[in-house]
Amino acid sequence: MKRQNSLSDRRANITFKWEWLLVILIIGISIVNGRLSSHFWSYTGIMDALSVFLEKGFMVLPMALVLIIGDIDISVASIVALSSVLMAMSYKAGLSMVVAILVALATGAGCGYFNGLLISRIPGLSAIIVTLAGSSIYRGIAYILLGDQAIGGFPSWYSYLAWGYIGGTHIPFIIVMFVGCAIVYGLLLHRTAWGRKVYAMGINPVAARFSGVPVAKIKQIIFTLNGLMAGVAAVFLTSKLGSSRPNIATGYELEVIAIAVLGGVSPSGGKGGILGVCLSLILMRLLRYGMGLINVPGQVMMVIIGIVLVGVVMLPNIFGARRGRKRRLKEAQ
Repeated sequence: MKRQNSLSDRRANITFKWEWLLVILIIGISIVNGRLSSHFWSYTGIMDALSVFLEKGFMVLPMALVLIIGDIDISVASIVALSSVLMAMSYKAGLSMVVAILVALATGAGCGYFNGLLISRIPGLSAIIVTLAGSSIYRGIAYILLGDQAIGGFPSWYSYLAWGYIGGTHIPFIIVMFVGCAIVYGLLLHRTAWGRKVYAMGINPVAARFSGVPVAKIKQIIFTLNGLMAGVAAVFLTSKLGSSRPNIATGYELEVIAIAVLGGVSPSGGKGGILGVCLSLILMRLLRYGMGLINVPGQVMMVIIGIVLVGVVMLPNIFGARRGRKRRLKEAQ
């Protein structure tokens, strides 16, 4: 009897694995979109639609790690803005574009390091308080430096980062870069001892600390990575827009967190993976792309995406509760 129950539980885990649910939703949304618009199945259209969304993809990879350890970072959008502004100002001050890009990456990493330093070293200081303050500080500095102005006039090659293609193919360069980053983060989280420590911190940080896991050090590394990838997002977003201004990436932090949660990452920590996050990113973009093709108003689009987000998050919990009740009834019998 116990063996049959264990086999049924394993089948249930395979059947209701979060990533499979996302794959089914992607297929379903694609079929519906293809019926609503004959232009949906255009290869170039889908590639271009995915590429213009991927600055958020760079941000969601480390955000998954932040959520897995049970923390949150709502300053990432402001870090993008500050990194972009300092990069543009560095270029206008006479530095080469390559050096200016390094300034953006260093700015992002520095802001993330500062967040992690405060969160990991000061007892009782929560991540939401630190990053909420950081959100105001970083974007405020960007406004102090640039005001309501915008800086453009970057080298022609710089636009290739967001709009260029690999060789003679129609594969956007930004997609290749994102896939590379996703593979690195996937291996780091799922194939290393460091990744197992990250999950241990999310499940029980106190037990992890007493087990010898360097909780403070790992937390600081994760927040630094989160800031660094915000700097990467700033480089690609500025390339896409062709200019920098202090108000870019406004509201990105909420969308990035929503994508991570839709991808199966638990905000309470200890659960989630990079594959689910990537599938969630594709799902969200295909949903927006399909609705855009049939001219769905932006306000309606936001409502539909919100309903999908809530529904997908609730569905596995509903099935899980039903399985739990059935298992308890069988055990009672």
